[in-house]
Order: sequence, then structure tokens, then C-alpha cells
Amino acid sequence: MTMKRMVDHVGIMVNDMDTSIRFYTEVAGLVVKNRNMHDNGLEVAFLGYGFEGETEIELIHGFKDQLPAEGKVHHVALSVTDIQAEWDRLKQKGVEFIDQEIATMPNGIRYFFIYGPEKEWIEFFQRV
Repeated sequence: MTMKRMVDHVGIMVNDMDTSIRFYTEVAGLVVKNRNMHDNGLEVAFLGYGFEGETEIELIHGFKDQLPAEGKVHHVALSVTDIQAEWDRLKQKGVEFIDQEIATMPNGIRYFFIYGPEKEWIEFFQRV
């Protein structure tokens, strides 16, 4: 019997849970699937697109708030079907872009990066 494996979630440390949730829902289009406070003061929120079994983003607040910047995840990649439409939509929202143009890999995959509210890198990624 083969065990099914998958990436369950990616955790991102945040300083302001409400600001981060607002960004990920309004800009990235995710929905809050679960948000709760632990007895020890740790608050977590799991976000996704609402599909069963999807890899989620976990926002974490109040756990070792003094972690160095290199303790954060480098980036989260969000899959899109129309990279140009996402670029245009995010430009209209006034989001801070890292890239000045959409990049294309030799295999045809296209992508660009923006900053999240905590300066985390978010990649919009279109496979061919």
C-alpha cells in the first residue's frame, strides 16, 4: 500500500493578522477556511481557494515574534490561468511589485513576484 503524500500548507509569520488576511483575500483571492486562537496566545488562519485537499497558506501570529527575517518562507506561488490578466488586475490595485515585467522561463512558464503586507514574496505562476 502506497502512502499518499502532498504539501499540506505553507506557514508565514505575520505581525498583523487582520492586515494579512485582508491582503490575501482581497488581492490574492483566497478565502479564510479556518481561524482560531490557541490557549498560549498563538493565532493561526488557514487560507485557500476553497477546494478539498488543496495546499493551504497558514498565517501565524504570536509565535516567537522575534524570529529573524531569514526564518520566514521565501515565497508562496499562486497558480493562475492568465498571467497578463493577473498582472493588470494587481497593477490596478496598487500592489507593490518586485518584478518590472512578467518573466518567461525557457519552458514557457510565466511568472512575476509582488510583496505581501509583511514584505513576503508572492509569486503568480502560469504553467503552459
